[in-house]
Amino acid sequence: QVQLVESGGGLVQTGESLRLSCAASGIIVAINTMGWYRQAPGKQRELVAAITGGGSTNYADSVKGRFTISRDNAKNTVYLQMNSLKPEDTAVYYCNGYLRRLGVHYWGQGTQITVSS
Repeated sequence: QVQLVESGGGLVQTGESLRLSCAASGIIVAINTMGWYRQAPGKQRELVAAITGGGSTNYADSVKGRFTISRDNAKNTVYLQMNSLKPEDTAVYYCNGYLRRLGVHYWGQGTQITVSS
């Protein structure tokens, strides 16, 4: 079965950086669309960044220029490098994998990021 395990969350101050990792099993990150979503208290879950099997990326406007999604095919892991963090980035961040052959989305358990002002 598919498992996505996030790591790297925590508490940081405004302007600092964090890198999230999503270790995947049961889904090959190199050929499927992988993404990072976040959900702040009282808000809907939103797409932060995604990378397709072909390597194309897209970002939410709010994180463009600050966040970078990447993957290590050998490790079957997806990353989210987050720079210049702001208090409004505070949320639970979820790794998402879209298994193309089944048309199914899978989710990690989420990792909390808190940015203090």
